[in-house]
Amino acid sequence: MSAQHSGDEGDLDLKEQDRYLPIANVARIMKKSLPENAKIAKEAKECVQECVSEFISFITSEASDRCQQEKRKTINGEDILWAMQSLGFENYAEALKIYLVKYRETTKLDRGASGAKEKDEEGVLNDVQQQQQQQQQQQLYMQPNQDGQQPMTGNYYNAIAHQYLDQQKQS
Repeated sequence: MSAQHSGDEGDLDLKEQDRYLPIANVARIMKKSLPENAKIAKEAKECVQECVSEFISFITSEASDRCQQEKRKTINGEDILWAMQSLGFENYAEALKIYLVKYRETTKLDRGASGAKEKDEEGVLNDVQQQQQQQQQQQLYMQPNQDGQQPMTGNYYNAIAHQYLDQQKQS
């Protein structure tokens, strides 16, 4: 893994620990999506660590370009969602829209109830994950693929987004 990063500012030497997400965090996230008895090789953790860091840089760079074109200095959630859609990750953008809405609602409520106190992002993420798991079990709006299996594709994430928005309209 290279510790070099080249950008418009010229080449800048960065330590690996500054360029990548912490390996312990990456491993923890990986473990959450595997059965309890599954093991993850060090090489696999490092590979995912590099990939997710590159993905974040890729999305952030696109969002930054949009901000520069609009003469803004701050990247916001909508910029990230726009970047994901423009780079071909629209299947994930709907689920992230739900997360962003719930996060903003939660932080707005928390600020109103206790000043500047904010609910941590992990709590909101857990709420979204629970909702996704419930909807996956119900297999909403999903069409089987050619093998007759139900893939976790854009249809799945769009179903989650639409059901969430319908629930919000009803409440």
